[in-house]
Amino acid sequence: MAATTRRFRAVRWDGGRLAVLDQSLLPARESWLELDGADATAAAIRRLAVRGAPLIGVVAAYGLALEVTREPSLQALERGAAVLRDARPTAVNLSRAVDRAAAAGRSAGDELAEAVRAEAEAIHAEEDAASAAIAAAGADLLGRARWLMTICNTGALAAGGDGTALAIALELHRRNGDVTVLACETRPLLQGARLTTWELRRHGVPGELIADSAAAGLLRRGEADAVIVGCDRVAANGDTANKVGTYSLALAANAAGVPFVVAGPTSSIDPGTPHGDAIAIEERDPHEVRTAGGALLSPPGFPARNPAFDVTPAELVTALVTERGIAAPPGQETIAELLA
Repeated sequence: MAATTRRFRAVRWDGGRLAVLDQSLLPARESWLELDGADATAAAIRRLAVRGAPLIGVVAAYGLALEVTREPSLQALERGAAVLRDARPTAVNLSRAVDRAAAAGRSAGDELAEAVRAEAEAIHAEEDAASAAIAAAGADLLGRARWLMTICNTGALAAGGDGTALAIALELHRRNGDVTVLACETRPLLQGARLTTWELRRHGVPGELIADSAAAGLLRRGEADAVIVGCDRVAANGDTANKVGTYSLALAANAAGVPFVVAGPTSSIDPGTPHGDAIAIEERDPHEVRTAGGALLSPPGFPARNPAFDVTPAELVTALVTERGIAAPPGQETIAELLA
């Protein structure tokens, strides 16, 4: 019998108040953070209290709505949009959602605040619907898969609905009841260890946490039927930016002959970016690499690098699963067909 899961959401919006589950505190503590405008929302996005490409787009749109509710003027709209757009550079969903909400406000005249709020709610509803469609399409594609490897966090903490790649695993578990997720820890901020495991436990789905460096060896031994990952930006040619470490998984999956599936809404596809080399890769504070759980891992002041994302070439991707269909393999033509 197919298993059931217990759904939850990481964002609360009641039309005038916005709260997000503070992901920086998970799994030790579940605490909700109230946001009151563009500055607070951008700060929460920068420090990863709220994260995940689709979800930061949704939250940023709500943050802009709160900003112009407080001060319904074009000046407040433009300032708030600029603050939010610059919060993080790699995920295209953020700038796209902010630009869309801002455009609605510019054209609304005296109803500026109402228009931005309505657009933010529409964006949220679309991302929820996209998640359900991605889950169904991905489960159809991977119907026989029982052991799924993933990196970072791609569930409800990262997107609308049940998420993207993790939503596929949840849907397969609902249908079959015997799916196990191998969650890479995802150094340096351990989104896999902290967040994916928390979601799996909450949903009642079996999982095993593995060190990032164990993934290639397990794939070579045939211990995963597929690798499923999310995406922060997909270029026009199918190259995909995702959490750092994704490229290594793609290389290992390719060498082992294991399907490597990217899942994400079409809001993560950027036709204006021709290829992966044109994607801006966020470099975060090196201190994140030097520490774990507050403990120093290296000699004080030792140099470190902290690229938050890497780019997987399209030729290593078996399929890109979106709410509009599947590009298999992803490329210039198949990506364009998804957006037509």
